[in-house]
Amino acid sequence: MGRRESIAVYGVLGTIASFILDDCIISDAAYPWVNDLAHKFQIPNITFNGMCLFAVSLMETLKTNNLLHSDTNFDSDSSTFVVPNFPHHITLCEKPPKLIIPFLETMLETIFKSKALIINNFSEFDGEECIQHYEKTTGHKVWHIGPTSLICRTVQEKSERGNEVFVNVHECLSWLDSKRVNSVLYICFGSINYSSNKQLYEMACSLEAAGQPFIWVVPEKKGKEDESEEEKQKWLPKGFEEKNIEKKGLIIRGWAPQVKILSHPAVGGFMTHCGGNSIVEAVSMGVPMITWPVHGDQFYNEKLITQVRGIGIEVGATEWCTSGVAEREKLVSKDSIEKAVRRLMGGGDEAKNIRVRAREFGEKATQAIQKGGSSYNNLLALIDELKRLRNLKPHD
Repeated sequence: MGRRESIAVYGVLGTIASFILDDCIISDAAYPWVNDLAHKFQIPNITFNGMCLFAVSLMETLKTNNLLHSDTNFDSDSSTFVVPNFPHHITLCEKPPKLIIPFLETMLETIFKSKALIINNFSEFDGEECIQHYEKTTGHKVWHIGPTSLICRTVQEKSERGNEVFVNVHECLSWLDSKRVNSVLYICFGSINYSSNKQLYEMACSLEAAGQPFIWVVPEKKGKEDESEEEKQKWLPKGFEEKNIEKKGLIIRGWAPQVKILSHPAVGGFMTHCGGNSIVEAVSMGVPMITWPVHGDQFYNEKLITQVRGIGIEVGATEWCTSGVAEREKLVSKDSIEKAVRRLMGGGDEAKNIRVRAREFGEKATQAIQKGGSSYNNLLALIDELKRLRNLKPHD
């Protein structure tokens, strides 16, 4: 939602709130004006954030220690530093562009102005040490009530996740049925991430060289029937489809049934941009990851996956873009991609250990939403808190 649309919504909600007695507003952290609206009408506001708490807490720690800005304390692309005063040993070298710093700072301010924070994750993944650090240093309550993707029951719910899929789900699942357990690599960089033709070409070459079965989600406009051979060869090596598609791999153009794919036993790895929803869905299904962050919170999420939980391998992306649709200047090479694929999808001890840990977190995710689980109990506690806030409200 853009600024103009946000202003329009603010006006509509203000009109509604003026004659409807609301008990609470739950709003996205991207909309700071909701706090002002809630304060004006004395309505408690709880913020929802699609990020992991780990990323939010890490950003706040960096901000507190004057390390969030890219021009403070480290200047070189090769510089690395350990995040101070944080419960985990986290090494960073990636720096957010100056253009997005105001957005990140505003988002943090929006969260802390609200009564509490809701996270679509489970506490065992973010970790009690991270939760305690966040609540102690900020004085702000957090509620883990996910993963919500596990609530989906039907094939349609698991396939669409809020959008219409661009592939025959049953044909996709039938193709997966023909593959060995843990043999297929699923590749998807979310719905708003742009990859240049050159980067797609490097990806295709790496997949061909690695020889691993794959499902690769590419932008909708790629590979359409009216795409000329000349245009196609800008992002696919000549003969790639003839040699690889159907037997070795599938290419999905547009929205993919991600939860259904990740839940299939043939899928043994997920190459991901580390978006909050994507990593939670992968963790929920016990699928290890190859991490390729692009922007926003994704570089922080990567560290949770690789440096803290040990359920993924970094591909080596170092360029932090201003947005998902911004063109990247640095290519991740075919050799780097192939190496990461072989490390995760091979049969070595490293891959086996990563797979075991990923499977354990998948089991914890399932337990979290069941009766008596951490997210189940958190949701009940959140409902009790909403009742408490309602009773505290002044009544005419």
